[in-house]
Amino acid sequence: MAKINDMTSGKVSKIIFGFFMPLLMTNLLQQVYNFSDTAIVGKGLGDTALAAVGNMSSLTFLIIGFSMGMANGFAVLISHYYGARDIDSLKKAFAASIKLAAVIAVFLTAVSLLFLRRIMIIMNTSDEILADSLRYGYIIFAGLIATVSYNISAAVLRALGDSRTPFIAIVISSVINIMLDCICIFGFRTGVEGAAIATVAATFISAGICIRRILSIEELSLSRSDFSVPTGMYSSLLKNGLPMALMNSITAVGCIVVQSFVNDLGVAYTSAYSACSRYLNMFMLPGVTAGYTIAAFAGQNFGAARFDRIKEGMKVCVKIALAAYVLLGSLMVFFPRLLASFMLNGSDTIGIAAEFLPICGAMLFAVDLLFVFRNCVQGMGQPIMPMISGILEMVLRIAVIVVFIRDIGFRATAFAEISAWTGALMVNAGAYFVYIRRFSVQKNTLSYQVSTT
Repeated sequence: MAKINDMTSGKVSKIIFGFFMPLLMTNLLQQVYNFSDTAIVGKGLGDTALAAVGNMSSLTFLIIGFSMGMANGFAVLISHYYGARDIDSLKKAFAASIKLAAVIAVFLTAVSLLFLRRIMIIMNTSDEILADSLRYGYIIFAGLIATVSYNISAAVLRALGDSRTPFIAIVISSVINIMLDCICIFGFRTGVEGAAIATVAATFISAGICIRRILSIEELSLSRSDFSVPTGMYSSLLKNGLPMALMNSITAVGCIVVQSFVNDLGVAYTSAYSACSRYLNMFMLPGVTAGYTIAAFAGQNFGAARFDRIKEGMKVCVKIALAAYVLLGSLMVFFPRLLASFMLNGSDTIGIAAEFLPICGAMLFAVDLLFVFRNCVQGMGQPIMPMISGILEMVLRIAVIVVFIRDIGFRATAFAEISAWTGALMVNAGAYFVYIRRFSVQKNTLSYQVSTT
């Protein structure tokens, strides 16, 4: 049986970077695939097809983000049990997570397929791209079982300190994905549906690799009795999972509203916004990865009541986020037209994208730090404040786009982003300092009481 990674002892910086680097490569490869997918669609099928695929991104985040939030919430509880070395509860929590994930997959597939066309129309999707958006979306959402399987298996592995296996899974699936993209689009001339088929097929492969690794871990080796889960375990999992899922979905609603305003401006703006979103997703990767790292690290150490180590881990992850901002934010500020030209064809569309990138690049530190603070709070089993911050993100995005779109045009989308990031960062940073102080005081009080008895 394979071993898992104990993050409750040893040098903090070594553990953080040992977990961070494979996970960064995993996330980077995912974004490289997304970038390549966008480039293949844009260069192979044109800016209109790119707009159709990009138009699905906010809705995809709404649906897939919900399942990802649930998976990460379940993993928090699993990391707590492992940190506390409560293996019986760990197995029960894992078995319950499998059951709940199956229900979530069926529910999300049914809802997304049933309401896809209606939502596309509500989003003011242009008739020019509606058919392609639907063809792409129906295939992606029909394959949600693969996405949910990967999300839950990768989240569980990260909770136990394994960031290497998801990396291997993404390496293999990304290569297959890009190959299938090229075969479908350039070889068989399938259109956008070829890109969707390639994505679903590759996701099944990545899920299979992670599941195979889970089957080799002794602490996750389940018997029939482990599936006899007490009701309280489901409640505990949902208590962590639902707020995180709702946070992702609420945030996505704000993105959908912004997307609808962009669609109203015309197909060129939809294409430019799609390219800008791809760059944002890629350049915030170090912050996202630092967030996932501190979530796993904080989860295990919270279970072991090692709050001093959580503080040390936060210092390392904040430094990672700020270093990434200096490097990647500078690229967005100083080379926006060059970046845009890698994915877009028309000079007008490139010019539109070049308005967005420098504004967001200057404030990229806000979203990088947001991921670190929010994930640490979630890793300590406190999902409510992050959910509230998700509501604030939605409100700020919608308010800014509604108020400023007529006066400053497409640039309002960039100001909507940075306003949402800044507001959510303030909430989560405040929550972190309150919670870490509270738990530290509670531990010191308990230690004092024990020593005096």
